[in-house]
Amino acid sequence: MALRWGLLSTARINTAILAAARTADDVDVAAVGSRDLARAEAYAREHGIQAAHGSYEALLEDPDVDAIYISLPNGPHVEWSIRALEAGKHVLCEKPLTRRVADAERAFDAAEAAGLVLMEAFMWRHNPQTQALARLVRDGAIGELRLVRTAFSFTLDDPGDVRLNAGLDGGALMDLGCYCISAIRLFGGEPLRVSGQAVTTADGVDRRFAATLRHDGDVLTTLDCAFDLPPRRELQAVGTSGVLSTEDPWHCSASRIDIRRPDGTAETVTVTPQDSYRLELENFGAAVQGTAEPLLGRADALGQARTIEALYASAAADGGAMTI
Repeated sequence: MALRWGLLSTARINTAILAAARTADDVDVAAVGSRDLARAEAYAREHGIQAAHGSYEALLEDPDVDAIYISLPNGPHVEWSIRALEAGKHVLCEKPLTRRVADAERAFDAAEAAGLVLMEAFMWRHNPQTQALARLVRDGAIGELRLVRTAFSFTLDDPGDVRLNAGLDGGALMDLGCYCISAIRLFGGEPLRVSGQAVTTADGVDRRFAATLRHDGDVLTTLDCAFDLPPRRELQAVGTSGVLSTEDPWHCSASRIDIRRPDGTAETVTVTPQDSYRLELENFGAAVQGTAEPLLGRADALGQARTIEALYASAAADGGAMTI
C-alpha cells in the first residue's frame, strides 16, 4: 500500500520530492498545504495533487495523509515536526532539522512517544556514491584516515532570501555547511573539539563559515561554506596511503570516485547514478512499514545538531575551541 504524503509548504525543494515520487515504489503525494488556499490549489493543479489545504493545520488534520514532508525554512522545522507527529503523521523534515540539541531531543521524544518515524532529510546519505565512499574509507582503500576536507559554496545575491534571515535560522552553515558536517561525521565519527570562524551580515547571519574539527584517533577535518564564493562542491579524504575525492559529493551527479596514491598511480571507482530523493523516500516508506531501519534516526540528528551548536558557539567566541 502506498504511503500517502502531504507537502507542508510549496517551497521550491518540493520539486525534487515530486520528481522522485513519480518513480519511487509505494509513494503517493496526496495533498499540499499552504498558508494561502488559492496558492495551494494552484500548486495542486500544477503538480497533479489531489487535495489542497489553505493552512498547515488543515493539512495535518487530513485523514488521507500518512506522512508529512516539511520543506519550510529552517526556523520552524522543529515546531511543525512536533505538531505533525502529535497529529499522528510520520515526518520527513528537510535538513537541517535544527541547530539546537535540546530541540532535536524534543522532536525525537515526540516521535518515540507517538510511535512514528521522524527522519532528517539528508538525501545525499542515501546515494550509492556516498555508500561507496564510506566503504572505501572503512576498508582501507587510502590506508589509515588522517584528514577530511569538505566545502560547499555558491553566490547568493538576493539579500531578502530566507537563507539570510536571522529569525528563520538562516546562514551558510545551516544551509550548506550541514552537508559538510554530515560527511565529516560519516567518515571521522563524532567530533571531540571544534573551532569555527564566521563572516556575518549586519544581522549576524553567517554568509561564510570555516572550521577545523578534531576526532578520535587524531583525525582532523575541515569545512568551509559560503554564500559569497563561487560554486564549489568538494569532499576529499586523505589517508596514510592515498587520497580519495569526488567531484560532486552532495548531489552525487558525478557518480565517480577518484583515488590517488603516493606512487603516482590512480584508480577510478564508478557508481551507477541514482536519484537520492527516490532512495530517501523508499527508505522512509520501508521504515514506516517496519521492513527496514531509517538510515538517519535520532542519533544522527543529535550528532548534527550537537556539532552545529558547538560550531556557532565557537564562532561567537571568535574561534575558541569547544569540547563537545
